[in-house]
Amino acid sequence: MNVDSLQGETVNILLKRVYETPHRDDGTRILVDRLWPRGMTKERAKIDVWLKEITPSHELRTWYQHDIDKWPDFKRRYFAEIDAHPEAVRELLRYAEQGTITLVYAAKAPEHNHALALKQYLEQNR
Repeated sequence: MNVDSLQGETVNILLKRVYETPHRDDGTRILVDRLWPRGMTKERAKIDVWLKEITPSHELRTWYQHDIDKWPDFKRRYFAEIDAHPEAVRELLRYAEQGTITLVYAAKAPEHNHALALKQYLEQNR
């Protein structure tokens, strides 16, 4: 998918675990997990948008199980899933056009998680 709407524009996409303290510099906080994070209240999470449609499928999450050896294949498969949901990408980009967005996730591994892959997808395809 070619994300023409942001081509040439500076887009600030941040990543943050839902368990980290929200900050006003986060901009629009978008939860990109399919399930609500365990033990987190809505008040504490301060989520502006919950975009379930952009998350990896249950099958893909089950297959991956945060095995870093599968990371390259996970990203390839996840990018294909994202390509199949252009309306969710457009919704996410509408928020990005308005200013900083923070992709909020619950995964423990900051260097191998779907929010990071989603950010890379957006940066590669704009």
